[in-house]
Amino acid sequence: MPKRVIAVLGATGHIGTVLTEELLKKGHEVRAVGRDQAKLAALESKGAKTKSAAFDDAAALTEAFKGAEAAFTMIPPNYGADDFSGWQDRSGEAIAKALEKAGVKHQVDLSSVGAQHASGNGPISGLHRQEKRLEKIAGLNALHLRCAYFMENHYWSIPTIKTMGINGSPIKPDVKFSEVATADIGRKAAERLDRPDFKGRVVVEFGGPRELTLTEATAILGKAIGKPDLKYVPFPYEDAEKAMAGSGMKPATAKLMVEMYRGFNEGVCVPETPVKDRGAVTLEDFARGFAGAFQA
Repeated sequence: MPKRVIAVLGATGHIGTVLTEELLKKGHEVRAVGRDQAKLAALESKGAKTKSAAFDDAAALTEAFKGAEAAFTMIPPNYGADDFSGWQDRSGEAIAKALEKAGVKHQVDLSSVGAQHASGNGPISGLHRQEKRLEKIAGLNALHLRCAYFMENHYWSIPTIKTMGINGSPIKPDVKFSEVATADIGRKAAERLDRPDFKGRVVVEFGGPRELTLTEATAILGKAIGKPDLKYVPFPYEDAEKAMAGSGMKPATAKLMVEMYRGFNEGVCVPETPVKDRGAVTLEDFARGFAGAFQA
């Protein structure tokens, strides 16, 4: 395949790092765009060309995307923002404006399961709005990579497991859904950008190897950390919202998160079409790294 210039936004994150490294292996020129200078330097040492830019800085992003034939974009969660949805819209608008001005032809954006809905899905509604923004750009072929629940979300449970001896969230214990590793997302994005044969609007529902309940997931994680009797307990929405707000999350953001959990329970945060693309990392594979983090 011909080698091309590809910009990667969020290149220093879990997904972006894997994506950048995969594209470099395939011989492409990669523009690694991020904010962490130390991590950008690490990617530069591997052959990437780096650019520091804020996600909501349209001018800087335009410079980063200029001359690129394809790009990977994402809106990172900013849990410290006073207005989480406002942050999503500011960043989303800046990204869309930069893609249009730079004349990028193919783009893969990080979206989410449930992004087909404009509401009832918490922060995922911001990704729905971004999908619609991107689809309005003339000449842009946009692939929405709607990813399942990240396996890495389980890291947030470590304090609860250590202090309360249980795992829990507002998601009901009998709700089954897919979980995917961020490394697999990076590899899938690299695959589609390496061969940008998609035209117009394309949606890819991307999941993990299988669907699990959080009860089943907790048993796998518990075994890995030496707690085979670890139980999963569903938390009331009100208690979860208070706990998140009490931990420093903005009240409006906590409400959005609870709305997302409710969306999982009520069948809103589900794939729009059957999942055909799946990652290779199993939760058992992930659990080994989880155990290391738990012990640390």
